[in-house]
Amino acid sequence: MKIRVPATSANLGPGFDSCGIALSKYLFIEVLKENDTWEIIHELGSEIPTDETNLLLRVALKLAPNMKPLKIRMSSDIPLARGLGSSSSVIVAGIELANRMAHMNLSAAQKLEIATAIEGHPDNVGPAIYGDFAVAAYDHQHKHTYLVKHHFPECEIIAYIPHEELLTEASRQVLPQTLSHEQAVEASAIANVMIAAVINGNLPLAGKLMQQDRFHEAYREKLVPHLSTIRQICEEEGGYGCFLSGAGPTVLAIVPEERAERISKLLHALESNAYIEQLQVDREGLQVF
Repeated sequence: MKIRVPATSANLGPGFDSCGIALSKYLFIEVLKENDTWEIIHELGSEIPTDETNLLLRVALKLAPNMKPLKIRMSSDIPLARGLGSSSSVIVAGIELANRMAHMNLSAAQKLEIATAIEGHPDNVGPAIYGDFAVAAYDHQHKHTYLVKHHFPECEIIAYIPHEELLTEASRQVLPQTLSHEQAVEASAIANVMIAAVINGNLPLAGKLMQQDRFHEAYREKLVPHLSTIRQICEEEGGYGCFLSGAGPTVLAIVPEERAERISKLLHALESNAYIEQLQVDREGLQVF
């Protein structure tokens, strides 16, 4: 059995903690055989555990503690701590591993509830499960997660992925504790129109509003100084818009297909200490083969 989980990008600018898309970078989990002990084979670095302390197995065994030990191969092209949902993909894979091996027959909605309870943000785990564009919210009062999936308009997505990590905790610490009522209303209105523009297929408007976030990007920009430079290049070269992917430091540019090569070359010229990748929206989400 193989499990495939896509990377995700959350927020999309003003859709803070509510909007996300699935991207064409993946975590793969392959169940090889039953084993005397839990064993994960990978080439992801010495800091990633190979036993039951691995996040994948911590999640799976929390749901199905009586699972028999397995030998598992794990591979991923989702970079760690770059705002592309590396931990979310592992959490979703762990849930699916337990679901399949323990015959839990979980629905997608149940997987979302479990993943949100573990990870904390449905806009991170939601697109990994459902694919495409997801708008999600967690109702703390009723302890329920809501999610609506919709088709994201066709485009190219250019990812500027710095070599340096930026942990979510550090990126969260720079955010204000409160916004005024006036600021909150404006921020919410911008997010609402951005979502409506995406649903309407109007990427020029959606991209413009992705750059007018009031919730987080202005506060995080000192941690990601390359954001303003990338945004300027994108605007000058006919891109739709740029935004921080999750908590950063990765920046995504939404661009027309015919502008993708040109903008990618300009971003490559910016700095050698970053990966530049052209990605697509993953439409399928979690898959089992």
